[in-house]
Amino acid sequence: MSLADLLILGLAGLLSGTLNAVAGGGTFFSFGALLAVGLPPITANATSAVAMVPGYVASAIAYRREVRGVWRKAILLGIASAIGSVIGALILIGLDNQTFARFVPWLLLAATLVFALGPFVSRLLPDRPREGAGSRAIGAVVQFTMAIYGGFFGAGMGIMMLASLGLTEGQNFHRINALKHILSIVIQTASIVVFVQGDVISWPEALVLIVAVVAGGWFGVDVARRFPISAVRGFVIATGAALTVYYFLRA
Repeated sequence: MSLADLLILGLAGLLSGTLNAVAGGGTFFSFGALLAVGLPPITANATSAVAMVPGYVASAIAYRREVRGVWRKAILLGIASAIGSVIGALILIGLDNQTFARFVPWLLLAATLVFALGPFVSRLLPDRPREGAGSRAIGAVVQFTMAIYGGFFGAGMGIMMLASLGLTEGQNFHRINALKHILSIVIQTASIVVFVQGDVISWPEALVLIVAVVAGGWFGVDVARRFPISAVRGFVIATGAALTVYYFLRA
């Protein structure tokens, strides 16, 4: 890697760690940076997944009080997440880079729209969770679907899960955010197992990103909180839109 590559990955990692800790959307930066330094799309996606895990772990530790209240629900959803993620990751490595590259602008567009519409969707969801075995089964099926997407392409996964978990877990943000971080760890870890077997991870770039993501998540939260959440979200949406346009033009 050149010095320019290190700087690009370092900055992207800092932004990813900070934004994931505050508002989400960090994968836009890690994935885009990995493409910018020359990695093929599938390798960039897999390497980005590896780099995001430490950030999710740190957030889950920070939410340890809430985690104690949701771990029973996390078991069934975690199983659904692991199975779905493996399926999504297997679909990904079954493609060639040229085919996946054609999906990239559409995936970025979908992730950007979901991120932009997330607050609106959340306001439409019920304030209280639905109870019962039927609700748990529906939640597991929805989470299974989310995990297939997460194993295939991680951008926007977090905001999708915040919306879907609100259907069965209510709108206690910290509760469902804690559950989201646990499930994100499961999804990314399961996909990484597949990516390792498929030999599609570029470890030097992953290590640079991991260091920067951890630093961003640890030191960047106070800095990011100085800005309104709406401004942070706007920055992520603008970046997602710019990447979407760029890769549509390249297609």
